[in-house]
Amino acid sequence: MLQPALQHQAQPQFSVRQQRAVQLLQMPNLEFAASIDACLASNPFLEIDEQAPPPAAAAMDEAQAVSAAGQPWGATLGARQRPRGGDGDFDALAFLPAPVSLRDHLHAQLRLLRLDDRSFMLASLLCEALDEDGYLRLDPTEVAALGELQPAAGVAELDAALACVQTLDPPGVGARSLVECLQLQLASHPDAQERQLCTRLLTEAEPALRTGDVARCARLLGCSAATVQRLLRLLRGLDPHPGWRHGGEPVRYVVPDVLARRTRTGWTAQLNEAVVPRVQLHRAYAELYRQHRGTAAPALAGQLQEARWTLRNVEQRFSTILAVAQSIVRRQQRFLDHGPLAMQPLVLRQVAEELGMHESTVSRVTHQKFIATPSGTFELGYFFSRGLSVVGGGQCSPTAVRELVHEIIVREKGAPLSDVAIALQLARRGIRVARRTVTKYRQQLGLGTAGLRAARGMAQGAST
Repeated sequence: MLQPALQHQAQPQFSVRQQRAVQLLQMPNLEFAASIDACLASNPFLEIDEQAPPPAAAAMDEAQAVSAAGQPWGATLGARQRPRGGDGDFDALAFLPAPVSLRDHLHAQLRLLRLDDRSFMLASLLCEALDEDGYLRLDPTEVAALGELQPAAGVAELDAALACVQTLDPPGVGARSLVECLQLQLASHPDAQERQLCTRLLTEAEPALRTGDVARCARLLGCSAATVQRLLRLLRGLDPHPGWRHGGEPVRYVVPDVLARRTRTGWTAQLNEAVVPRVQLHRAYAELYRQHRGTAAPALAGQLQEARWTLRNVEQRFSTILAVAQSIVRRQQRFLDHGPLAMQPLVLRQVAEELGMHESTVSRVTHQKFIATPSGTFELGYFFSRGLSVVGGGQCSPTAVRELVHEIIVREKGAPLSDVAIALQLARRGIRVARRTVTKYRQQLGLGTAGLRAARGMAQGAST
């Protein structure tokens, strides 16, 4: 009897064409268009369908798609179909400077300083450890350990390296807290007394600053309310996220694969014709091959078969995308009517079971495929999330909860709410989430802590 370790188990084998079909299915539309262009260039049995309705002169971009959601869609042209030659080859975006990352910006400055190799290594490691906002959230000792320096860096060395990083541009970079970030920026302020008062305002009057109590801040600092207002205007001019100008991802411009359209009976999904390639079998060449099949080169038979296979895969790709999108739209009617607050919980399995597909197929279809809706253009995968339990039964989508957090913060009056207070408000609505979940959603929304929101609110009030 064979041992279990030696038993043979049949594994599903995919042909080269099946593997290629899977690759084509999961490609983003621009990559797919480039692949079809390559097929057109190399296979004489494929040609552009000249009888198809001529698209417009440019692809429908995200802004156009969103503004036209729910309206009749005219024919549009994908990026790959722009006229070639002459002015059509000019790409203004190609002349924009490439964005410089925060780390590259800092390393360029470090190379201009006269640092020994060891100090340069420590400063470089600290720069690599900064987050997108320019903060050092990690323990410097742990960061230095990654460099495997011998002997290990001491506290004094690390402090010196961090002090070096904190002198770099943008001001405030390398800070370990918001207060330190603002203090680093205040260091260049010419008025020493104002620098000192601002530091005291941030450190000694933080509770009063959080509640927006100008009078109490004035008492704690021993100065007038007018002075506090002036200090707040100064603080407002500082940047609590010094690294954001360099740390952000480049803007992505997407052409939606699917359009959400309102009909008399509700919302439905429709393919964006701009991304569907206008390709067909070259009838004349195919007929010529049929007439001379006996004398034609064997390679032509393979190319004809490949052309037919390519056309089948084009049809299969877009029919699958449309089927998945229609299933999503049917389940997210309230989202399309009311926005993210009305998002319904949805998992891949539900769509897969409805369409008779494997979950992995649905996952491939929803990755980097986009749908234009009245609320914006979203990746299809955006609509999938496991529900959070609601008191009394039922579930709520995390997207809807995140939108509720945003609504609570935007509408807060008086002292800004802490994450715990927001969690309590959600609990009163029957949605029980942990404080750390509220913190995660708030950070995803790009909203500051209660203290930071209070400081900004006071500064804005002082400037009016």
